[in-house]
Amino acid sequence: MNKHQETGPDSKIWKKPRKFFAHIADIYGKIWHGYELTGIEHIPKGPGIIIYHHGAMSIGYVFFAARYFLETGRACFSLMHHVVYWIPGLQMFFYVLGLKSYNKAEIVEMMKKGRLMGISPGGGREALYSHDYDIMWGKRTGFAQAALEAKVPIIPIFTQNSCEAYRTIGKTRLTKWLYEKTRCMLLPVYGGFPVKLRTFIGEPIPYDPNITAVELAERAKIALENLRDKHQKRPGNILRALSERFDKHYKAN
Repeated sequence: MNKHQETGPDSKIWKKPRKFFAHIADIYGKIWHGYELTGIEHIPKGPGIIIYHHGAMSIGYVFFAARYFLETGRACFSLMHHVVYWIPGLQMFFYVLGLKSYNKAEIVEMMKKGRLMGISPGGGREALYSHDYDIMWGKRTGFAQAALEAKVPIIPIFTQNSCEAYRTIGKTRLTKWLYEKTRCMLLPVYGGFPVKLRTFIGEPIPYDPNITAVELAERAKIALENLRDKHQKRPGNILRALSERFDKHYKAN
């Protein structure tokens, strides 16, 4: 075994620190948000791409990745915005958790090695400017092309009330124009509200060699929208999301 294999992201040396961080995230999710995960059986044992809606903070996805790792021992490596990745002093933390600004070739290679990848096709634009859980992918099909090249399924997940936990302020034409020009525009985020969070995992969209990346991306978008429409009351409401922590009738359904 060479040095790269010994210190790579899947190496045993990172398992304990990854488990530590996963426990911290899971405990926080349980206490502050009553976090629940449903449909874990839909995730294949092999490689695949997890797609999700990106709220102001992708906290639901973080809780999902932590819980999934604790229950299965499998890490879900995640694509993150290149601006966030270069926050001083956090590179090692991101590396331990498998967060990186991967390019498409790296994503395909990782999946060919059997790994799961988490990707929010809407990225920063969706995080900052999505209104009431709108899916804002534009013409992005890179994730679908990667899935076709690696011959892996796409698994949609949706976290209920994720946009009620954290919100942004300053959504104007000017700030959106600046974002489109620079891709570095950040808006102030407020929240941290202890709303009920549940992540629902949908059925995988299997690899199909007979469709294009555009067609696959559209299928994935529809699958994610269906999960959202099934599990999220719209328009979103912070007080309602808070009350769901204590609504026994709602829990039963």
